[in-house]
Amino acid sequence: MSNKKPLVAVTADRSISGLHPIHSAGEKYLSAVCQGADCVPMIVPAMADDILLDDLLEQVDGVLLTGGYSNIQPHHYDQQSLSSEDHSDPQRDLTNLSLIPRILGSGIPMLGICRGLQELNVALGGSLHQRVHEVDGLMDHREDKTAPIEVQYGVAHSVAIEPEGVLASLYHDPKPLVNSVHGQGIDRLAEGLRIEAVAEDGLVEAVSVPSAKQFALAVQWHPEWQVQDNPFYLAIFKAFGRACQNYSQTRY
Repeated sequence: MSNKKPLVAVTADRSISGLHPIHSAGEKYLSAVCQGADCVPMIVPAMADDILLDDLLEQVDGVLLTGGYSNIQPHHYDQQSLSSEDHSDPQRDLTNLSLIPRILGSGIPMLGICRGLQELNVALGGSLHQRVHEVDGLMDHREDKTAPIEVQYGVAHSVAIEPEGVLASLYHDPKPLVNSVHGQGIDRLAEGLRIEAVAEDGLVEAVSVPSAKQFALAVQWHPEWQVQDNPFYLAIFKAFGRACQNYSQTRY
């Protein structure tokens, strides 16, 4: 039995710095993997190479699908873009939409956050609301970008946790408060996903994959934000970390 901490692949965004493409992941995700899950993070480039992805999954004990400032290109769920100003990351789309079925097929633990939840839904055949705030009956789930970051990522609304699911097994409060920092969200739920939590307006806020061999959960909020200061967020990362540790023990 190995005493090594589990290695968690953290998905990256691709952007341009100066004249050069770079691949990066936010420090808050890396810190949450270290401090919340007690694992070792490793940033994975958004390079959609089948051999690279297969080799990657042979070496890691978990995958964190991060949030991001870009939106999934809507042609991936058979829609046209509603705005030419949408920020996209085509290379991340290709990488993660190809990576997710491999994760589920291999039984590696997975946690998706914000864009990561949307990627999971799209990868399995679901669709998204491109403008949640323009959908009748739904709230505006976006943050106030003029506010301090502590306010932007402060708790904004409650979610109703579905009974007998993954989240219900992790936390005692059936209606915990969460932050809300997103403009898109799940429209048509992909086949094979189970709703774990919904917002006050009925928008799906968390899903799991019941058929997965290991932990496979995705949430629309950002539990990585100051993870050690929020018991609900910490419970999610601790559960992910335990699953990664269990999976790690099967590999050595």
